[in-house]
Amino acid sequence: MSHSNVKIWIHLLFSTKDRQPLIDSNIEERLYNHIERKLITEYDCVVESINGYNDHIHILLSLSEKHSLENVVKNIKGESSHWINQNNLLKKKFCWQSGYCAFSISINKVGIVKKYIENQKLHHKKSTFVEEYGILKQIYGMDK
Repeated sequence: MSHSNVKIWIHLLFSTKDRQPLIDSNIEERLYNHIERKLITEYDCVVESINGYNDHIHILLSLSEKHSLENVVKNIKGESSHWINQNNLLKKKFCWQSGYCAFSISINKVGIVKKYIENQKLHHKKSTFVEEYGILKQIYGMDK
């Protein structure tokens, strides 16, 4: 094979520092659009969906073979925090939690995960981030 062909779907999840409810309706759409642009232009990702709640974000993306997941997440989190703070989008300093979760997604499950991410507001009328995270860890076999 003369070149690389990679299609790796990732369900990425990370939260604000101490799960503070900092992502409000005033910045939400701008933040998601900013992150999506960066993922596409700087990391060659295909972004299928971005959404979240006031204390966390979900991203469904196809990772490029040119960049490691660790590098993409580290840089996206750092750059987006800096962007929010530089543009004074919040009255207090914005910061993401240090860790993240990433789950590999089978191609036949991409539509299901996309729908799940798009319905975050509805989903969080019934459950907290901590409850959601526990369920996702069970679904993806990380509770063992």
